[in-house]
Amino acid sequence: MSMQRTEVVVIGSGIGGLCCAALAARAGHEVLVLEAHQHPGGAAHGFQRAGYHFESGPSLWSGLSRWPSTNPLAQILRALDQPLEVMAYREWEVLFPEGDLAIGVGSEGFESVVKSLRGTAVLEEWQRFCQVLQPVAAAADALPLLALPPGADAMGALLKRSGSLLPHLPALRHLSGAFGPLVDRHLQDPFLRHWVDLLCFLISGMPMGQTNAAAMATLFGQWFEPEACLDYPKGGSAAVVEALLQGLQRFGGSLRCGARVREVLMDGDRACGVELSNGERIRAAHVVSNADAWGTARLLPAGVARRWQQKLDSTPACGSFLHLHLGFDASGLDPLPLHQVWVGDWERSIDADQNTAVISIPSVLDPGMAPPGHHVLHAYTPASEPWDRWADLDPGSADYTQLKHERCQVFWSLLERKIPDLRERCQVVMEGTPLTHRHFLNVHQGSYGPALSAAKGLFPGVTTPVKGLLRCGASTFPGIGIPPVAASGAMAAHAIAGPAAQKQLLETLRI
Repeated sequence: MSMQRTEVVVIGSGIGGLCCAALAARAGHEVLVLEAHQHPGGAAHGFQRAGYHFESGPSLWSGLSRWPSTNPLAQILRALDQPLEVMAYREWEVLFPEGDLAIGVGSEGFESVVKSLRGTAVLEEWQRFCQVLQPVAAAADALPLLALPPGADAMGALLKRSGSLLPHLPALRHLSGAFGPLVDRHLQDPFLRHWVDLLCFLISGMPMGQTNAAAMATLFGQWFEPEACLDYPKGGSAAVVEALLQGLQRFGGSLRCGARVREVLMDGDRACGVELSNGERIRAAHVVSNADAWGTARLLPAGVARRWQQKLDSTPACGSFLHLHLGFDASGLDPLPLHQVWVGDWERSIDADQNTAVISIPSVLDPGMAPPGHHVLHAYTPASEPWDRWADLDPGSADYTQLKHERCQVFWSLLERKIPDLRERCQVVMEGTPLTHRHFLNVHQGSYGPALSAAKGLFPGVTTPVKGLLRCGASTFPGIGIPPVAASGAMAAHAIAGPAAQKQLLETLRI
């Protein structure tokens, strides 16, 4: 069997891997992306059943509909000259112990809810908190993630941008810590603290005491400005994946699906390619792992960077997910919300078992996601389903099926509040568990990602102790979520293409 050669091999086609691959191709490198499954996109992949377009992962998007944007994904798509049709919306629903609330995105929408629920004094407390966050968000904006170097030389990036950063020096100390201390100092009202804790959990999979302050300050800067909006890509997350793929292919890169990597090949102490599960070998000057921390450890031959392998393998994990995918007849129904977020009990921790759920019905805004007169729905429990409950079950067993139905009842109970006859309306029903999540997304224990507390430091960078091997994705800095994984992909591409290509990219984007 002849051995294929390329300059860059990217293992995995998640958003981080695709961003890395497309930017490396843009810089003139020969790039091949290898994806184990039949659909690219990782957690952002889409799939179809009976005319319904389903999504597997992210449902809340922002920073894509306007330019300039601080969202690294928007910046990368612009660098690739890759358009993405986006629909903006300005309201979502929350189902809280305080009641079912429609909350407008932007400062006025949330402030009106706070005033009606908690009164003028609490509203003023919230406004003071937002004022405290403004310089922190401005400091984060002044040091764009795409401007950071791929290694540990953050100080070098600071010095290069010292002129623009000078006004933000007092706020810079907050960027590498957790968000919790800022909240503790400035918010006492229970509702406000619960709200912030929920937003942190939805973004990072961890409560505010472990969530990165820079990420949350940036989010607040986007969501609570006067004309803020949320975005939905027309065609769902699959459209984002397709846009990145088109950008990759335009610059000569390629993707192979159904190509599972068994092992990273080594030449002495340097990664020099990969071996696939079918025995095929592909040589490369650069190998980038978009697999999670645990998957990356398993790809390395025994004995290679042993301590680092052990550190990867012992990374603590966020919880997993339950999923419900529905395709149903919408005839005669009142208008439904695009997004709902449910919290059962504020007295339990925000990441407690079955205490939160997210419901997304994208066909409310994008009718093409479902057949005419029908809706497509994705509901999930974000990073709160315990793996241990499922680890020893056989997916083909009666015990597994029974437990799956029991655990997914949390979704049905919520949905049947508004649609009592929902089960009779359904044409497609798919219930998913942590085992489903692990199988289709190839992630450790079906996890959302590493449970690395911002209170203890930053996520590890994209560089590794193994020469020729880089990483990107939710297991690397800046962390979990679409904007961070896009940024990690850019950082890995910078490590390959070099500082001159990074400088050219920043000049093109004027950031």
